[in-house]
Amino acid sequence: MKFYQGLRAISFFAIALAQFAFPLEGTSQVTNNQPIKNIVLVHGAWADGSSWSKLIPLLQSKGLDVVCVQNPLTSFADDVAATKRIIDAQDGQVLLVGHSYGGAVITEAGNNPKVAGLVYVAAFAPDQGESAASMGKPYGATPGVGELRPIEDGFLVLTPKGIQEDFAPDLTAEEQLIMIATQAPTQGAALGAAISTPAWRSKPTWFVIASNDRMIVPQQEKDSAEKMNAKTLTLPTSHVPMLSRPREVAAFISDAATDPSRFTTAKK
Repeated sequence: MKFYQGLRAISFFAIALAQFAFPLEGTSQVTNNQPIKNIVLVHGAWADGSSWSKLIPLLQSKGLDVVCVQNPLTSFADDVAATKRIIDAQDGQVLLVGHSYGGAVITEAGNNPKVAGLVYVAAFAPDQGESAASMGKPYGATPGVGELRPIEDGFLVLTPKGIQEDFAPDLTAEEQLIMIATQAPTQGAALGAAISTPAWRSKPTWFVIASNDRMIVPQQEKDSAEKMNAKTLTLPTSHVPMLSRPREVAAFISDAATDPSRFTTAKK
C-alpha cells in the first residue's frame, strides 16, 4: 500500500511539473477583455530601471503590479529577450511601457500575446525594417546626440553635460548627478537594429510627447504618435517626463490600463 501511495505522489508531482514546464494550451494567451493589472516598464539607453523610480509608487498606489525590465544594453536582441522574459513572468495581461530606445524594444517585444497595449514615453517607435537610429535621420541630429562619446567595444556614453543640458535639464542638480552616476553604457549597434514586426501595428497605443525634448526631435514623436493612431499626452518637458512630471505620466498610464477602447481598437 505504501508503495502505491508513493507512486501516486510521484505521479501527481510529475504532472504538476509538466504543467509548469509545458503550460496547457491557451494558458499563455490572453484576451483583450480582461483587466490589465500588470505594468512592465522598459528603460532606454544610458539609463537603468531607476529612471522609473518616481512612477513606480504612483502606479502601485492605483493597485497596479509594476515590474521594471533591466535592459543589459549589450544588443537589441538581448534587450528584447530581457523584456520578453519579464512579460512571460507576469500573471495575465501586460501594458508595456517604453522610454526612448525602450520604445524600439517594446515595438518588437510587444508581439508577445500577453501584451494588450503599448505606451511610448518620449520614445522611438520604428516601423518594419526601421531602427531607432534610422528613423531619426530625416529629422536631423539633436543636441543630445552631439554629447555621445565612444568608450570601447562599440559602447557609447552620454557626457555629464549631455545629461544636464540635453537629457534631463528640467530635473534638479541632485537628480542629474544621480543620473550621471547610474548611467549604463549602451552598445551603439543596438540603436541600429531593425524591427522585424512592429507590435504597434496590431495593438492599441498611447504616446507621451515631450515638447522640449533635446534627445529626440519632438516632431518625430508627434509623427510617430499620429502614424500609429495613438492616444497622446503632450507635456512641456525634457526627454524624461516620467521624472519631471511623474504624476501626469502615471495617470496617463493608469488610464491606458483601464481604457475601454482597448477592447474595440482596430489597427490598420
